[in-house]
Amino acid sequence: MNEARALARGEDEKLDLWSSIPFFAAHAVAIVAPFFLPFSWKLVALAVLLYYARMAGTTIGYHRYASHRGFKTGRIFQFVLAFWAQTSAQKGVLWWAAHHRNHHKYSDQPEDVHSPQRGLWWSHLGWILCQRYAATGEIKDLSRYPELRLLNRFHLVPPVLLGTGLFLLGGWSWLVWGFFVSTVLLWHGTFVVNSLNHVWGSRRYATTDTSRNNPVLALITMGEGWHNNHHHFMSSANQGFFWWEVDASYYLIRLFQALGLVWDVRIPPEKVRQATIAAEHQTDFAEPVSAPPQMALEL
Repeated sequence: MNEARALARGEDEKLDLWSSIPFFAAHAVAIVAPFFLPFSWKLVALAVLLYYARMAGTTIGYHRYASHRGFKTGRIFQFVLAFWAQTSAQKGVLWWAAHHRNHHKYSDQPEDVHSPQRGLWWSHLGWILCQRYAATGEIKDLSRYPELRLLNRFHLVPPVLLGTGLFLLGGWSWLVWGFFVSTVLLWHGTFVVNSLNHVWGSRRYATTDTSRNNPVLALITMGEGWHNNHHHFMSSANQGFFWWEVDASYYLIRLFQALGLVWDVRIPPEKVRQATIAAEHQTDFAEPVSAPPQMALEL
């Protein structure tokens, strides 16, 4: 198969209008509904708080744990991380991790599910809204847990519970600002890593893809913006390789480690961190940070 043919859209890669209605409806509510409700800076603060709270769940639960196993944890906290991540309304933990692993296996190649070489729209959200990638891919290490399979199947339960709770606590204002506005911002905050982080920023390491480091996106995504670092050494729980590279998700992981909830937190060896763009290291071996006594049931 030549590259042009591989990059062409198949029928199952076109916008699935009917299944995309909830996605666009959420955008409509987030944009229009606030104009029909009393404005309050407290509501803005609520939206920001729930944006970052769920961004942390996305980056730690979906990405650094489920997709890359950047640390170890017990079965109970594994479920907590998955449930927390799924409040982001980005489908199930098995679906998310399986497709993300595919991205790293074929990064920026024709087989990559969301390569920006197929266009920014496609890499940002087009691939999510088509029928081809609706199913959960194979992910043996996590699918052996029945509770994760169940959570993945009923992936809408966590966000629905969150939205219901917000409505019961604060009525329509809390539902609109705390859930819809916050969720739509969270979606695009997550999606920019697949799109903008492959076209905007600097490259420290000569990876075989177009990943870039971007400090602005790192602040928006709680550390995911150090994307070239991540593609250089995927299994690291820390994506800000140097002290000046702010990585809020990693700071939370270290807090969980101090509390005994996670352990064997992986970071890149010094020789990998110091590799230059002219001398790329292909190794993906990670060194665990020394951990406190374990307080959770190990898998």
